[in-house]
Amino acid sequence: MEAARRDSRPSSPAPVLEVVGLSKRFGGREAVAGVSFRVEAGEIVGLLGPNGAGKTTTIDMILGVLSPATGSVRIGGLDLAGRRAEALARTNFAAVYAQLPGNLTVAQNLRVFALLYGVADGRARIEELLRDLDLVRFRDTKCGVLSSGEQTRVALAKALLNRPRLLLLDEPTASLDPSVAREVRQRIGDYVAATGAGVLWTSHNMREVEETCTRVLFLSRGRILLEGDPRALPGAHGLGTLEDLFVAVAREPLSLEAP
Repeated sequence: MEAARRDSRPSSPAPVLEVVGLSKRFGGREAVAGVSFRVEAGEIVGLLGPNGAGKTTTIDMILGVLSPATGSVRIGGLDLAGRRAEALARTNFAAVYAQLPGNLTVAQNLRVFALLYGVADGRARIEELLRDLDLVRFRDTKCGVLSSGEQTRVALAKALLNRPRLLLLDEPTASLDPSVAREVRQRIGDYVAATGAGVLWTSHNMREVEETCTRVLFLSRGRILLEGDPRALPGAHGLGTLEDLFVAVAREPLSLEAP
């Protein structure tokens, strides 16, 4: 009877993202080496590390752009390798360097991506995002003539079109002025609070990470070196700020490894 009661209990929901043993080599160089981590619902997780640490390669494997040499990716419990279309339908991505076609207007770009993502209520969703991200006045403006901050808001609108459960953000506020960057962070935080989505966020702006992320993972040479609360982790390693810790990871990662 007790076993039956245990079996009837509802199971815990699957993580928004689960990465297990992910590895990737380019020639003789191991870019990512056995990386494992989770992103739970409602979490904004910072993926940090110096250039070349493996952050973008990890994101590309999560997006299915690159195939891992080993390991698996599950999005909302769906295995990316076996159920790619279903898994990626729950996912979206934004980065400053991944600009939308500049010869299309804001509305045209969003219509194209709404069709690509199969958004059933595409027109209504586009109108909602234009209002929410203060883009109504740019509806018929070509994206190529927008300012960097305006382009970032359009990219965020594109990333939210399909109401993703997993949002991957690679340096989403790079090159933005502080007021626009703050606005973008607020929009993302509001979305997570309203939907319970999970976010994986890369950034070199440690103040932004402290303000935004609930947890951070430090990558070094393709491996996760440290993990924890961005506000507590520096002190645990005898350092004053998250920026100090970032520098230490970049310069002397071996000194931070657990014995």
